[in-house]
This record gives sequence, structure tokens and C-alpha cells, in this order.
Amino acid sequence: MFGMSTARAPRRAFDRDEALETAMTEFWRHGYEATSIAALTQAMGINPPSLYAAFGNKRKLFSEAVDRYARTHGSYGARALAEPTARGAVERLLRLAAAAYTEPGRPPGCLVVNGATNGTDASQDVKAELREWREGTKRGLEGKIAADVAAGLLPPGTDAGALATFYSAVVQGMCTQACDGVGRAELDRTADVALAAWPG
Repeated sequence: MFGMSTARAPRRAFDRDEALETAMTEFWRHGYEATSIAALTQAMGINPPSLYAAFGNKRKLFSEAVDRYARTHGSYGARALAEPTARGAVERLLRLAAAAYTEPGRPPGCLVVNGATNGTDASQDVKAELREWREGTKRGLEGKIAADVAAGLLPPGTDAGALATFYSAVVQGMCTQACDGVGRAELDRTADVALAAWPG
């Protein structure tokens, strides 16, 4: 209509979902602090104003990237916890982690382990976010182990917390191995040894 502005907000000339996938991969490969805005915008194919308009800032972008990772490449924890028994959940967690940590075409290891490695005090909130993600999987394992002890599927007196912590540590160790270049076959052998320690 005459007298009314016909100006429209400029469209972002990039695929937000694709850009988020790229950012996730950059954080996964280099960690939060080592991934600069310059590196992100270059990899995403956008300029800094577009990044800020779409994602707010680097910290918010990282949280979105972690959420995306948890729904996709890092969903192995949730998938493992869907198993009916604790033993099945642990075995599936180890096998899926071995596959995810060595997925062709992807950075080695796990974003929620790699993401804040060697972070300074400035990234303590990032460390806390990733720690909570890891603790969630450990709590899930502990709950399943405790339920199986109560159901008689595991020996009485089995320490659910200690067992969950042990297997969580194995998974994180496998991540470190993958980052050092260890392949899936060797990670599966690590899983075999860990599973041999299962009580009962």
C-alpha cells in the first residue's frame, strides 16, 4: 500500500542446518577454545555478522552444536540405554562408541570429550556442560545396574555406582585411543577385555 514501507529483512544466504553441521565438526575436531570465529566462518562459508545473526555468539553456537551431536553422531549413549538389561546396555555402549569414534570422514573421538580438552578458566561453563552430558550417560548406566541387582540379574552387593564409573572410564579411554589413531578393531578388543570384567 502507498505510504507503507516495502523493505524486507535481508535473507541469510546460507543453509542454517548445514552451517550448524559444519560448526559441530569444527568444534569436534579442534575443541571449543581452539576454534576461532574466523575458523568457524571460513568453514561455514559465512561472515561474522551472519554467524551472530543466526546463532547469537560462539558460546551459543557451541551449545547448539553439542545438541546436534547428541541427536546424531553422539546418540550412542541414549541408544545403548534403551537395551533391556545393564549388561546389554554396556556392551552396546562400548560397541557403538568404538564405531562412532572411528567413523570414516569424521573427526576421531567424541565431541563431548574433545570439546573442552585443555580449556582455560574462561571455558569452565563449557566444561560443565560437557561434564553434565557425560554424567547423564553414567547415571543412566548406574540406574540400569541397580535395577538388575534388585532383580537378581547381578550378584547382591554389586556396587552400581562403581561399575558405572568403570565402564564410563573405559568409554572415555577409548575416545582418547581413537584420537591417538587407534582403529575400530583395537577398540573392539578393548571392549572385549572390559566386558570380561562384568560381574556374575
